[in-house]
Amino acid sequence: MAFLKTKERTKERFSLLLLDLEEYYFEQHTAYQLTASSARERKIRGSFKVCSKSIIFDPEDIAEPILKIALRDCKRIELVEKEENPFTETKPPVISIVCGQVYYIKESNVISPYRNERGETRVTFQLEGWSKTEDVVHILLQLHRASCLEKLGDQTAMIAANLQSRLARSSFDKNSFQSVAEKPHMECEVEMVMPLVSNPGHVCITDENLYFQPLNGYPEQVIQIKLHSVRRIYKRRHGLRPLGLEVFCTENDSCSDIYLKFYNSADRDEIYYYIATFLENHITEHTAESYTLQWQRGHLSNYQYLLHLNNLADRSCNDLSQYPVFPWVIHDYSSTQLDMTNSATFRDLSRPVGALTKDRLERLLARYRGMPDPRFMYGSHYSSPGYVLFYLVRVAPEHMLCLQNGRYDHADRMFNSIAETWKNCLEGATDFKELIPEFYGSDSSFLENKLNLDLGRRQNGSLVCDVVLPPWASDASDFLQKNKTALESQYVSEHLHEWIDLVFGFKQRGSEAVAAHNVFHPLTYEGSIDCDSIEDPDQRIAMLTQILEFGQTPKQLFTSPHPQRITPRFHNMTRSSSINTPLSELSPASTSEDSSFEDLTEESRKLAWTNMGNLKLLSSHKIHKEPVTGIAVTRDGTAIFSTSQDSTLKMFSKELSDFQRSMSFSNMALSSCLMPDDKTVVCSSWDNNVYFYSIPYGRRQDTLMGHDDAVSKMCWYDEQLYTASWDSTVKVWQRESDDASSHKRSQFELLAEFEHDAGVNTIGLNPAGTLLVSGCKDGTVTIWDTGNYGVLQQVRCHTGTIHHVAFSSDSRHVLSAGADSCLKVIDVQTGMVISSVKAEEEQRCFCWDGNTALCGGQSGDLLLWDLLSNTVTKRIPGHSGAVSAMWMNEQCTTVITGGDDKQIIFWKLQC
Repeated sequence: MAFLKTKERTKERFSLLLLDLEEYYFEQHTAYQLTASSARERKIRGSFKVCSKSIIFDPEDIAEPILKIALRDCKRIELVEKEENPFTETKPPVISIVCGQVYYIKESNVISPYRNERGETRVTFQLEGWSKTEDVVHILLQLHRASCLEKLGDQTAMIAANLQSRLARSSFDKNSFQSVAEKPHMECEVEMVMPLVSNPGHVCITDENLYFQPLNGYPEQVIQIKLHSVRRIYKRRHGLRPLGLEVFCTENDSCSDIYLKFYNSADRDEIYYYIATFLENHITEHTAESYTLQWQRGHLSNYQYLLHLNNLADRSCNDLSQYPVFPWVIHDYSSTQLDMTNSATFRDLSRPVGALTKDRLERLLARYRGMPDPRFMYGSHYSSPGYVLFYLVRVAPEHMLCLQNGRYDHADRMFNSIAETWKNCLEGATDFKELIPEFYGSDSSFLENKLNLDLGRRQNGSLVCDVVLPPWASDASDFLQKNKTALESQYVSEHLHEWIDLVFGFKQRGSEAVAAHNVFHPLTYEGSIDCDSIEDPDQRIAMLTQILEFGQTPKQLFTSPHPQRITPRFHNMTRSSSINTPLSELSPASTSEDSSFEDLTEESRKLAWTNMGNLKLLSSHKIHKEPVTGIAVTRDGTAIFSTSQDSTLKMFSKELSDFQRSMSFSNMALSSCLMPDDKTVVCSSWDNNVYFYSIPYGRRQDTLMGHDDAVSKMCWYDEQLYTASWDSTVKVWQRESDDASSHKRSQFELLAEFEHDAGVNTIGLNPAGTLLVSGCKDGTVTIWDTGNYGVLQQVRCHTGTIHHVAFSSDSRHVLSAGADSCLKVIDVQTGMVISSVKAEEEQRCFCWDGNTALCGGQSGDLLLWDLLSNTVTKRIPGHSGAVSAMWMNEQCTTVITGGDDKQIIFWKLQC
């Protein structure tokens, strides 16, 4: 189990779980419980523990029960001096406690519900270090007064004052440092948080280690974490306040190494930034965006992605009110075989649990409509401490006993059967719970009563034992395996984004939540209430307790629709021009006769990109007088054309390694070039015109005067020319030629004009020609449908001019590079920025395959970016000035770059 995987630091029977919720363990003393057995006095040696709301005595003899006496039940606590007789041995003083009830825990060393004996009882203890008896009694009387205060707020304040006094009188023991050379940076008071409990103490951070020293020395004197072993750190909100810090020394484990709660956010932030600074050269800070791209591309499983989202949304295995939440994905718990190819096998992931059954939903909606503001549909949450322990009671019985005051739930309300639990989630008036990660893990012990716990007897006479599994599961391990398979199935992969929208995304709040029937109690949402602003301490504590016990909605990670996962089914796509067409139909389809060839070509491209770091410089040629702006190559690769700010179009012969022709159309810079066929070169110019150059005839063939400002970039597809301009438009032209021969003039008809709010600096077409993306000087990326000329998405994602934009080969994503030195990956279907990276320098141009980008940097180097991890995997020296143009062949094995250094460089992939 996630939070039970933490290292066993002690084998004591005592646990902080024996305390009440929100109670602290202060100190312990070796003592004897004195009991009268017939004529002689019996002494039971053990540990006398002083807690903020109780006294706990833990005998050394495990056959004896642990005693717990609540201070509020105490009628008298006093120090009793034994009569001194000069002729007999001096007898030490004892602590006499008269109380109304005593709890007996772990009788015969068995975990079971607590037994409590009511009625006035006298319990007597003698401290082994009896000189401290008077001090201990004084502390107990002080805590007893706090427990007996009428108002809960006053009780809490008095106990907190006692705790702070203890912390102030102590400090971190620097003798615990691993090395005398360690340099301490900071020390402060904190609490180590564990499920349902917390332990106060001191944290100290040095240049090598993070230390936590518990005030009470439990479970050990000091806990040490080496800074160089830390892999992830997260700021957490604890008790609705920004006070938590969680540290992980593993990359993928859901259980952290330590979770600390600070008393003020400034201390938390200082330690967070100190560790973050220490780690910045060792680890990459991940965002929801970077994980989304990895998941979409199949580099993260559905299970891994959900774990990462839970982590980023403040869900922690150490906080049961914010435990990681996972969806029910299977609907069929009655068949003997589980058919993963049948959609009826699966739960509708587009609806919350409470909206899965029509009849119950109608009843909930009727109540919702008649409710005064603030209205909510569900009176209970899908994740709460009670629900987590409902599932885990067989492996975490002490947690359940802690939560429920020493008792298990009624046997018929326990987690008895998978099918029964699912049925109740569908039909129950107040049951809307989702699942926890354990249902998709590998440890099935939470489904089996391996501890032989006495969990009660049901009304039908049967004992609560192992969880009853569906007929299609042969045993608990098989159940988990089939659950995991279902979570990673085609159906769930295609629909998981809908559930993410409900729990972590744009349907979590507001009008979208109302439309999706996804409205929970207002107190469950982050930021819904500021507990510190409630002046009445009783109201504040009651409110906080209600929120923590009720459950909390995860932090909202996405405010726009979450993109769908790319699954194999989507690779056969057809051309469509409808703005409402699903994205799965916006890529070119492969015909059956060409499919084997295309598969081979695709495999060769993948291999090329895998080896892109082996790109080698073949030759460089300085053929322009100003920066190069565009590169075009004939289909056979024998002739290369380039444009430059020196206003010339140059033709370079690869065979002769020299330029053959130089053409000038005006005295202003040329901004780009392309080749619609092997006979024509099209050039755009800052003089607002587009020029057509005939290769066979060696002269200008035509001029298109189509814009009111510089033409910045062009694209060509199927006899259509797309021109972008600083006049804030992109224009679409249809070529209509009287004759196929290239020396005749072509007529261009204006088909459409795409209006923008700023000058358009770059454009790109998807492989099918169905989508156009434009990048503007104001940092806006716009995706257009070329069939009906409508806007699909508009995203303001850069803070400056956009240098370059391009679609991925599957048309699902757009990559943009801007003057703000950022690279952004945008999901075409939703418009969500799913990856964002800040580079050390501007990336002026690039080629990419959807996962990796070969970028031309401001420094002149080629940088190979892994967009899944947002890291540079290779830096290849190239130009002496910024890389301003880049061309890559279809096989991705040859690259040509142009730069501000006026050079053209040829590159070849060495596999």
